[in-house]
Amino acid sequence: MHVNRPTWSLPLCLLLPLLLLLWPTTLWSPARAAPDPPPSSPSVPAIGRTWPVGTRPAVVRAWEPPPTAYARGHRGVDLAAPPGAPVRAVAAGVVSYAGRVAGRGVISVTLTGTNLRTTYEPVRQSVTKGTEVTAGQVVGTVEPTGSHCTTPCLHWGLRHDRTYVDPLSLFPPWLLRKGPSRLLPVLGVPLPG
Repeated sequence: MHVNRPTWSLPLCLLLPLLLLLWPTTLWSPARAAPDPPPSSPSVPAIGRTWPVGTRPAVVRAWEPPPTAYARGHRGVDLAAPPGAPVRAVAAGVVSYAGRVAGRGVISVTLTGTNLRTTYEPVRQSVTKGTEVTAGQVVGTVEPTGSHCTTPCLHWGLRHDRTYVDPLSLFPPWLLRKGPSRLLPVLGVPLPG
């Protein structure tokens, strides 16, 4: 048995999916809030005086700012560090937190005279909340477990108020330079004879 179909039904069947694709999505979906603007990078004074671990540790994973306040990113720097390595405060401040978060040891230090706070994890702390620390002072040791790195590391973060910023911005350029130190000649001193 043969059924007669109207001639307009075939073109309409092809046109309907195309119309649905081109139709503005705002008519079909509920109202959405505008996305958060990318976080701005506030100015950070170069007050860091020492690396948190080692003398010039390898950066296992660099700072990756998120495109919005709640998006994925890497809100810190991962520094290669063996378990038990001493963790030092990069600048003077007051310990604002020393305890465990999600099973990891965490230390936060509010830096003196700023709206900046550094964080270190996973750390077995040797200081308590309220302790005043100086640049280079040991605040704990790297814990053997609890890191999100694939190799042993220390996650080092920096916040300006509520905004995460690159912790390496705390360092003056001379502390970030690679390579050995060079001794310069002392002028006006006779050579040994």
